[in-house]
Amino acid sequence: MFFNFYIIETLSLLPVITARNVQFPPVAAIDLTGNLQKPIDIDHGIDITTGSAFHGLATFANLPYANCFDESRDVEKYDIAILGAPFDTAVTARPGARFGPNGIRRGSQRMSPEAGWSVYTGENSLKGWAKILDCGDAPLTFLDNTVALKQLEKAHRVISGRKANTTAKSLVPRIITLGGDHTTTLAALRSAYTQWGQISVIHFDSHIDTWDPDVLGGGISHYAGVNHGTFLHLAHEEGLISNNSIHAGIRAPVMRPRGDIKNDLRCGFHILTARDLDRYGVDGIVSKVKSHIGTSKVYVSVDIDVLDPAYAPATGTAEPGGWTSRELLSILDGLEGLQVIGADVVEVAPIYDNPGETTVLAAAEVALSLLTLMVQKSVPN
Repeated sequence: MFFNFYIIETLSLLPVITARNVQFPPVAAIDLTGNLQKPIDIDHGIDITTGSAFHGLATFANLPYANCFDESRDVEKYDIAILGAPFDTAVTARPGARFGPNGIRRGSQRMSPEAGWSVYTGENSLKGWAKILDCGDAPLTFLDNTVALKQLEKAHRVISGRKANTTAKSLVPRIITLGGDHTTTLAALRSAYTQWGQISVIHFDSHIDTWDPDVLGGGISHYAGVNHGTFLHLAHEEGLISNNSIHAGIRAPVMRPRGDIKNDLRCGFHILTARDLDRYGVDGIVSKVKSHIGTSKVYVSVDIDVLDPAYAPATGTAEPGGWTSRELLSILDGLEGLQVIGADVVEVAPIYDNPGETTVLAAAEVALSLLTLMVQKSVPN
């Protein structure tokens, strides 16, 4: 009884406070007298146009955007274009790579020209001599693969057909494609041939992708034979690529014990397996790739499944035993000096990624490395 009386008596001595008479400082609890810090005026002084990596359209590395597809319209000149290829209807396993381009862009949002200085080289590829634009995604039908690949090839030709910005370096803009399944590389190679002639291919992948369409496609139809495992065979048959091309990171099984490897050799490819990295190291792999390519103009294609699924789970045909992201990035950086006329990062299917977005982060970094190779070495045409 005494305790209850004490509480009531104590409470009666406190001032009565209601929500109506509680007052807060107008902006911040700081002294507004003298020359001390003052709050920002509500009407001006706030910048909402710069400084955010998540404003406006999501472009690769927060680069400027331009619609490069309309031949009748003039667009800002560029030297390197980012092109999305949202296509995944020629896969043999898990689909989802049509969402790869936007996934890779999402993984690149921490990048920007203002904060692009490499701690390894001291260079900023996003702020060098090359004018770089993101042209968005090519408008591709998902109902007919033949039409879609023709649309993508035309998109490549229109983008590379415009006059480059820095003509003292090259008259022809170069393209980095964000895939999309690996079939999209065929359209890129067809377009590249019209501008550069026959080229070599450096193909980072866990699969050879030179299967005969009668083997991977089953001879069902010509339509079925054009897929993400036959495109390099088709590129060879069409005379687009030279016979000094090379695979790196191969580890997936083949369908025929001898026939597939013989056909791969016939298509002009040399194989470096994933485990060759254990034998030769990063420098050894780089040396072998460069010596095999020589002075050829080269297209670099990176299937994200060249990485181990621990580093890139979000892909259609993941194969255990692959490289780490650091190993791949170190090898790509070692290719400095090659005449890279085009490149891509493909087979990114974001739906299979983890909450930390491991795959799209790695893919975005790969794309930046490919862009850096282009900036480091201009290729006159």
